[in-house]
Amino acid sequence: MSTPFPFTAVVGQDDLRLALLLNAVSPAVGGVLVRGEKGTAKSTAVRALSALMPEVDVVAGCRFSCAPGSPDPACPDGPHEVGPGVRRPARMVELPVGASEDRLVGALDIERALAEGVKAFEPGLLADAHRGILYVDEVNLLHDHLVDLLLDAAAMGASYVEREGVSVRHAARFLLVGTMNPEEGELRPQLLDRFGLTVEVAASREPDQRVEVVRRRLAYDDDPAGFAERWRDEETAVRQRIVAARKLLPSVRLGDGALRQIAATCAAFEVDGMRADIVMARTATALAAWAGRTDVLAEDVRQAALLALPHRRRRNPFDAPGLDEDKLDETLEEFGGRNEDEGDDDPDPDGPGGGGQPPENGPQDGPQDGSQEGPQDGADSSEPGGDEAARPQAGEPGQPGASGAGDQQAVRAGEPFRTKVLSVPGLGEGAAGRRSRARTEHGRTTGARRPRGALTKLHLAATVQAAAPHQRARGRSGRGLVVRRDDLRQASREGREGNLVLFVVDASGSMAARQRMSAVKGAVLSLLLDAYQRRDKVGLVTFRGSAAEVALPPTSSVDAAAVRLESLPTGGRTPLAAGLLRAHDVLRVERLRDPARRPLVVVVTDGRATGGPEPVALAGRAARLFAADGVASVVVDCESGPVRLGLAGQLAGELGGTPVTLDELRADSIAGLVRDVQGSNRRAA
Repeated sequence: MSTPFPFTAVVGQDDLRLALLLNAVSPAVGGVLVRGEKGTAKSTAVRALSALMPEVDVVAGCRFSCAPGSPDPACPDGPHEVGPGVRRPARMVELPVGASEDRLVGALDIERALAEGVKAFEPGLLADAHRGILYVDEVNLLHDHLVDLLLDAAAMGASYVEREGVSVRHAARFLLVGTMNPEEGELRPQLLDRFGLTVEVAASREPDQRVEVVRRRLAYDDDPAGFAERWRDEETAVRQRIVAARKLLPSVRLGDGALRQIAATCAAFEVDGMRADIVMARTATALAAWAGRTDVLAEDVRQAALLALPHRRRRNPFDAPGLDEDKLDETLEEFGGRNEDEGDDDPDPDGPGGGGQPPENGPQDGPQDGSQEGPQDGADSSEPGGDEAARPQAGEPGQPGASGAGDQQAVRAGEPFRTKVLSVPGLGEGAAGRRSRARTEHGRTTGARRPRGALTKLHLAATVQAAAPHQRARGRSGRGLVVRRDDLRQASREGREGNLVLFVVDASGSMAARQRMSAVKGAVLSLLLDAYQRRDKVGLVTFRGSAAEVALPPTSSVDAAAVRLESLPTGGRTPLAAGLLRAHDVLRVERLRDPARRPLVVVVTDGRATGGPEPVALAGRAARLFAADGVASVVVDCESGPVRLGLAGQLAGELGGTPVTLDELRADSIAGLVRDVQGSNRRAA
């Protein structure tokens, strides 16, 4: 087993370390979501925490880690008698992004359940993580149904496995930690709310601070065991402090004054629901215990608000988490009256128990947000999209598309609106989502088939029908059904998939009227919001001047596309053919990377084509490439005014797609509903 990087050797990242330690003191806080750019020690700090967790007593031989003093009466390995157990280190279990539902919650042997009437249950990762840490790296890339199962188990403290009337329940209480890079997409707001605390991390830009990160990382890589030994005393001190804080926690008093501050803070920031109040109360109590106090102070409430509220204030999927600290201080001061039962003597905030911060990391520490995962990663841009975000956009000096005359600065997008449903025809098999019909593991049952590999979703009626004709030949004598492996049938289910929505946006001079371009950007932003809600990948190609540019390669970070759209300038000629050809190249490359994800091309233009020899003919030939490949497409017609040429409609005909005006795009318009994108070559269901 490899030696983990010591937790106390992580340079800086005070908020991250504090949030993890508070959950170690009080798992009831509800876990931590760590958001940040790559290379900022997210995974390193989480993995290092496992070495600090106190050891646990478990029933010998129990696969579900029951406590010997109070074993779970419903444990599948039980019943257990109360008595002495064995001690082992707390586990840290990692949930891979590509894990199956059975790997997470466990697998029930349906064949034995039907034929023998026994519950043969193989525990999953939730059972392994009981009374330990469950770590999900890139939690934002986890399928929605897995995230739902995971967070439900974390909230209820138990996992339920249901298979065709056969159920198994076992305890599943763990410290849930998720890490994510916002560049790769966001979690849904309701899932964000299920994490108790959230922390934003970023790499320091100070050279002196980065030097120490590199120095420690190189020392660890050269001699992991020796490096860990040098930090052994600091690790032991933090471990003992966690144990002491856990013992002190039941004695901590949360007075009415602190409760009023918590309630007033949540109300002032218009946080939905009551979960934020409860999490803040538990966090403030854990902060007091960590600081060695039995009273919750205003400073604990303030720190709890900074950790528990930022991710609960998002009203728009593109809003960045954050908290106005001046407003927070004003609220705390306004409701900062003390109770008569609260003590008058506050400990020294700079003393060994004050401030709520972890102990210092040694004489060479700096107040930095360093990375333990490699010095080169820390230089990445914090703007969504990483290196792509730092790349100059079309219209800047020296860039393609900058040659058009009369370039205008970017205009702000109009107000977004709810759009009609645009979907890809046929039946796909892509990643789970909410847009187009697809064969999925979850959804309505449409039929049955023989299982390929392990049976996951039994079709009971089809299984009984397959086994019934053979009962006499198999010597059936009792009431039970004699079922063999060949009789089992897997349920075929139909749900929804996420697609690749590739936007091809005309930013030429013909679109440059400020009011018109604002409306166009508002429409694209509305479609991006729809793509966020339907769990799509998105990409953005723009064309203007003399060329086209991939403003954003296909990504799950829809908010990165919104940032590119907002800064998009306009002006110059209309190289429509170049834009379509660039989009065709993007789809060709993406098809190799993610062949199961079907594309939907959304061309936003007035249909004009200028510049170069025979621009209209070239655009027609480029459009027919999409039709030949059977790519579903929509043309959003941006033409306005009393006289309309209908060029966008002609382009849609060449693409084999559907023309939609800006007015028709609105979900509440009177025009006919656009449901399935019409393609000249429909894929068979």
